[in-house]
Amino acid sequence: MKKSTIWVLTIVMALTFAGLLYVQVMYLEEMIKMRDQHFSEGAKRSLYALTTALEQNETKKYLEEDMMITEPSIFDTQTSPLQRLDNYDLNGLQNGIDDKFASYQKALKEQYLYQKGLLNEVILSILNQSSNRPITERADSTTVKSYLKTELDNNGIVIPFEYAIIDRNGNIVYKSSNYKEDTNKNAIFTQALFPNDPDSKRHYINVYFPDKNKYIFSSIKFMIPSFAFTFILLIIFLWTIILAFRQKKLSEMKNDFINNMTHEFKTPISTISLAAQMLNDDSVRKSPTMMQHISTVINDETKRLRFQVEKVLQMSMFDRQKATLKLQEVDANNVIANIVNTFKLKVEKYGGHINATLNADDPIVNVDEMHFTNVIFNLLDNAVKYRRDDCPLELNVTTRNLPNNRIEITVQDNGIGMKKDDLKKIFEKFYRVSTGNRHDVKGFGLGLAYVHKMITELKGDIRAESEINKGSKFIITLPINN
Repeated sequence: MKKSTIWVLTIVMALTFAGLLYVQVMYLEEMIKMRDQHFSEGAKRSLYALTTALEQNETKKYLEEDMMITEPSIFDTQTSPLQRLDNYDLNGLQNGIDDKFASYQKALKEQYLYQKGLLNEVILSILNQSSNRPITERADSTTVKSYLKTELDNNGIVIPFEYAIIDRNGNIVYKSSNYKEDTNKNAIFTQALFPNDPDSKRHYINVYFPDKNKYIFSSIKFMIPSFAFTFILLIIFLWTIILAFRQKKLSEMKNDFINNMTHEFKTPISTISLAAQMLNDDSVRKSPTMMQHISTVINDETKRLRFQVEKVLQMSMFDRQKATLKLQEVDANNVIANIVNTFKLKVEKYGGHINATLNADDPIVNVDEMHFTNVIFNLLDNAVKYRRDDCPLELNVTTRNLPNNRIEITVQDNGIGMKKDDLKKIFEKFYRVSTGNRHDVKGFGLGLAYVHKMITELKGDIRAESEINKGSKFIITLPINN
């Protein structure tokens, strides 16, 4: 897959996730707004029903009191329309049916006018006298709480509430036990208790719901799994994209590595082939010096070819979680001495010099010889790659014994060195130190990663010390096989 295709898919998926999250957030906001509005309407209806019930109670009370006072006098001082009708019927039977109906209608009209006047007097009495009564008598706390709870339940608001009765100046007349005066006014619902009272005597009820937000959000908690699944998908998508880029980079590195190895194989194969052809010449076979030279060339090129093949093997090391090692007892001094002798020609080719100070008295280690050799070769090869052009290359390889049955191997050079930030990353796969204007340094950032992996597999440790333009020093410690 091309990198441009991965980028296109990334952008499309990113826009898709952004749109999905936007729709979910907008839907959530609308749900919260709708639930809040529904809650507010239910609370307002409940408060209005409360005030209506209180007014009806007060009116009913006044009507009962007035009827008890006026009803006896009505029947004591006046004759009922039916009694008058009976009298008319007995005394004026001879006047005919028309007179009876006229008399009956007149009696009903008089009774209606009397009752209407009575109701008007009661209403005027309620309006004039009720507002003078203390609010604690007109709306006691028990009645208010009972009515308010009933009306809230009828409107589907079954959550705790706190309330307070206040006068027109905002002073609290009485309140529930947990009502707080410093509550945000935007969270309080207010309603006049008796709207027909004069403004100077009007009282209000404030109702506060401590769990209002919890109640609103509890109705939309089904959205939480939706957001959780969306974020999980987003994380999986991001991880997939990262893996895609890593695999793309790894694929490119492998292809470049194979192409480079193919090119590198050509030189030693051509040299060995040429040497073999020379051996077919009788004059060459008769010259011991020439035979020695050809033998040396074939040996060196074979080692070079072997080294290139082992680099290919290094690539496969990163495809396995655990390396397969063939451990055996090896004399570290002898192995390093052989590597130095083989590598000396390459160092001298660039006008450099390599020294080996092998002071370890107990150099026997339990390692895979091939991988151990590759580790030292990689460190020496890096020293040659990152040499300085303004001074001859100096390479020093040393060994010494440490306490606790360990051996220390150091490879030090006087090359271009590294920054402190690079020292923290040089053992990471594919990480390469910047070489400035130098373009002759080839590699794929696998050498030191391989070195670190193999030393770790051998239960050892490796660290690096370096300064810019002063060189680098790699220090390896391995357990000694007693």
